[in-house]
Amino acid sequence: MQIGFEGRTVVVSGAGHGFGRCIAETFAGLGARVFGCDLSATELAETARAGVATTVVDLTDRPAAAAWIAAIERTAGGPIDVLVNNAGGVAGQVPRPVEDVADADWDRIFAINVGAAFALSRAAAPGMKRAGRGRVVNISSGAGLAPSLTGIQAYCAAKHAVVGLTRQLAHELGPFGITVNSVAPGFVRTNEATEKQWDAYGTDGQQALVQRIALKQLGTAQDIANAVVFFASDLARFVSGQVLQVDGGK
Repeated sequence: MQIGFEGRTVVVSGAGHGFGRCIAETFAGLGARVFGCDLSATELAETARAGVATTVVDLTDRPAAAAWIAAIERTAGGPIDVLVNNAGGVAGQVPRPVEDVADADWDRIFAINVGAAFALSRAAAPGMKRAGRGRVVNISSGAGLAPSLTGIQAYCAAKHAVVGLTRQLAHELGPFGITVNSVAPGFVRTNEATEKQWDAYGTDGQQALVQRIALKQLGTAQDIANAVVFFASDLARFVSGQVLQVDGGK
């Protein structure tokens, strides 16, 4: 079976770099009409070169997130077929003792990782329900299943929440023909934050991390995009509520 998305509307959050850009470019290459958002117009300009329609959106502003989905549905002339909730990250934060974590820092990470996925899913669900079909793919993390390599409490807790949201929505939306799944990446060097994390390990730490992976190598953004495409495709018609770890056998 060939995988193609001709005539499908695909939405990818956090499409300015890293996983999001690769996911958006991959769907565009498979024939989909792709819409992507991020905070950086400069980064989105690069993504747009692949034929992705891009918009600057602050997804911590939930009304703005809902308005973006509504605008896409108007442009596409129908509901979204595939929603990829990829926006997330550590918001520039570094590990600190829990007693030193400010409320605003905790809330910021939850807003980016969980709040954004909730807001976009809530906005896209009615159209998918009316159509009787849809795919939602949430990018969680290995940190959603175990302690995080980042050492950042809010990030680990937020990614666990993304996994919980995935499983709950799978049960809620399943009767309407909508599947909801999650891809949980291992450590992949895709952006400034992960490069800083990689450098902080030093040579010995880097070697130790790789040795803990069964395949003895780091993955790539394309590995993550491929897993997302699987969940969005007809091959995963009867798969929902699942978390696929893409980590080389950690």
